[in-house]
Amino acid sequence: MNFVHDVSFGEEGKVLNTFIEIPKGSMHKIEYSTENGFFVLDRVEPEIFAKPVNYGFIPRTWDEDNDPLDTLVITSEALPTGVMVKAKVIGVLNFIDGGEPDHKVVCMPIDDRNDGDTINDITDLPEVLKNKLVHHFMHYKDLKKPESTKVEGWGNKDEAWKLITECTVRYSEKFKK
Repeated sequence: MNFVHDVSFGEEGKVLNTFIEIPKGSMHKIEYSTENGFFVLDRVEPEIFAKPVNYGFIPRTWDEDNDPLDTLVITSEALPTGVMVKAKVIGVLNFIDGGEPDHKVVCMPIDDRNDGDTINDITDLPEVLKNKLVHHFMHYKDLKKPESTKVEGWGNKDEAWKLITECTVRYSEKFKK
């Protein structure tokens, strides 16, 4: 089974399927190989740039950076690589990496009884967490490629769903599925 091609993205406007690549707190840059259908350790990042949240991708989507659309999955604890999360979309981080758009859909498990059931839009996220995410993505490449990333701001859940729809269309056109 290929997680990019054989699993649906979810149900538009309601629930999103996302697979975790990098657990919260990890400095391992793990990527899913679309061609081979397994997870690969791409590199080990400096410890100071460990991921502040879980990082994943949405199946059957294709973003402008020539990869599946990325997700930032907010949970209080790390989720292991390979876990599929049924998530609710709360917004999008508009991000440029190396001159290319590289959006990050922000989401939470649909049933998070610890703290997620009160968060329904990006405006519900604590400012301190949003600031951590902006800081991380503005600086995580500073040691190797300074100033190669830029955060362009936040979009709400409606903007995120519009982006997801665009990326499902792009996926269908690219892979004829």
